[in-house]
Amino acid sequence: MRQASGELSSRQKAAILLVSLGTDTASKLLTFMSEEEVESLSLEVARLERIQPDKKEQVLGEFHELCLGQKYIAEGGVEAAQNVLEAAFGGERAKFIIRRVVQALQIVPFDFLKKTDPSQLMSFIQDEHPQTIALILAYLAPDLAANVMSKLPLELRADVAERIASMDRTPPEVIHQVEQVLQKKLSSIVSSNLTSAGGVKALAELLNIVDRATERTILDGLSDTNPELAEEVKKLMFVFEDIMQIDDRAIQQILKEADMKDLALALKGTSHEVQEHIMHNMSERAVDILKEDMEFMGPVKVRNVEEAQQRIVAIIRRLEDAGEIVLSRGAEDEVVV
Repeated sequence: MRQASGELSSRQKAAILLVSLGTDTASKLLTFMSEEEVESLSLEVARLERIQPDKKEQVLGEFHELCLGQKYIAEGGVEAAQNVLEAAFGGERAKFIIRRVVQALQIVPFDFLKKTDPSQLMSFIQDEHPQTIALILAYLAPDLAANVMSKLPLELRADVAERIASMDRTPPEVIHQVEQVLQKKLSSIVSSNLTSAGGVKALAELLNIVDRATERTILDGLSDTNPELAEEVKKLMFVFEDIMQIDDRAIQQILKEADMKDLALALKGTSHEVQEHIMHNMSERAVDILKEDMEFMGPVKVRNVEEAQQRIVAIIRRLEDAGEIVLSRGAEDEVVV
């Protein structure tokens, strides 16, 4: 490949950058890439001949500009970054840098709200339609969304929760319209791509963070209006591996209720830490029997393991609902009386 001919492709620039950074740094960068990306980039590096100094300087300069653009966007948003970059590089170059950085970062809608105080955010959205509130919460980080959800009026929570769970893909023009409403008070970032958010998993993650009272209110409301959705959310809210967060006394209570064959099947394929956390609360004889059962059953289908784990999780949720064990929740549950 002759470096002097034509414009460099993005892949050629990446290869030149990788070589310029040196072996140690380049090898660390490759660990963040997929096998396909590593193979493609390695091939491009192999095709490189002598890198002319001006080409190397061009690539490193462009990389430096993009790093600056990303830093300014992270600190002050797109508009602030563009103002700084225009002052440094001129209008056209600044637009080019911003466009490249925004594409690389894949900035999501409502990202400008991530540093907003939940109470302040509530004042912006409390009078909006439940579907609009659901759209905003679906794009927020789970901890911020959970905080805002906890502050919604009781009669709104289940409605908004159901709308989050049933949400799939949202046209960018709809997102843009909602962002414009908030634009008057806060800087906004508009996404030009069709993006996805929400879903049952998103709601389950949110409910795992809110306090127990808020969770019960939402799940009770969902059980009345959409029992199937409520059950689906419950199944996703506490996964078997979360048993690591349960204290010894609660583990012992769970073991009294669990079928040992289910437990042996559920532990197949789990980490050594999870197995130790369970076995630590069993007698030596019971551990020996459990290990024998796990070894005797040999290879098992993942589906069977997941079903056994779900039966254990159902016991955990039943004991929690009965007040016999306590699972760690939001800040309000940190208080023990």
